[in-house]
Parts: sequence; structure tokens; C-alpha cells
Amino acid sequence: MSDQYKYSPISPYLMVHDGQGALDFYKRAFAAVVRETYPHEGKLGHATLTINGADVMLSDEFPVEMTGVKSPRALGGTTTTLSLAVEDPDAWFERAVAAGAKVVRPLVNEFYGRSGKLQDPFGHSWSIVGPVPAS
Repeated sequence: MSDQYKYSPISPYLMVHDGQGALDFYKRAFAAVVRETYPHEGKLGHATLTINGADVMLSDEFPVEMTGVKSPRALGGTTTTLSLAVEDPDAWFERAVAAGAKVVRPLVNEFYGRSGKLQDPFGHSWSIVGPVPAS
């Protein structure tokens, strides 16, 4: 594959109601690095972000006939959760909440690690999971 197409083998593609706002939020909440953006018809036509080493793509809402996808706002909810595995779940969780994410389920120690769930301001669900801190 050429360098132009070096993306993660599979990447979530988020549809949002405010593309620029989403870019700003993900940078603050998840330390996202914006790799590329492309405008389209006065909106964010496409963006690729890197979050914790993985690609996440997103764009503003466009007619469903053009994209085949609705944003959580248009859908009235979401059908999936993005699971973000990190070394320090407490720090990632706290940073996302400080940036404006809503706590759906606080961080708790589970049999598989420390985990909590957030909803971002665009309606997408995020699970933050990592190791249980040593006591």
C-alpha cells in the first residue's frame, strides 16, 4: 500500500453534527492528533485523527443518501461504543470529563481491568479501559 493510504487496518468513522467542534473536543479529551482534514460544501467533509495510536475518522453530517449514515443526534442515540484501551484509565477518563464528556458509568475495577463509560458531546459512546492501579 502506498504511503498515502497508511491507515489502521480498521478504523471507526464517526458522523457528527459539528465537525470542527468534534475536532476540538477530541484533541482536548483524548489528545487526538489531527492528521488530515478536507472541507466539503462548507462543512468538514472528512478528517483523520490519531488517538492513542489508532485512527479515527469523522465528518459532518451529510444527507444519508450521500453517506448512508446518520449522526447520533439525528439517530436519537448510538449503536456502538468505541473502546479505548490505555495505560492510565483514570487520567484519560478525568481529562475527557474535564473537556465536556458526560459520565455514563464511573470508573470501576472489573475482572478485566479498570473501566468506565462516557458519552461525548456528539452522542458517541466511549469505554475507557486499562489496568487496575497497584494499591
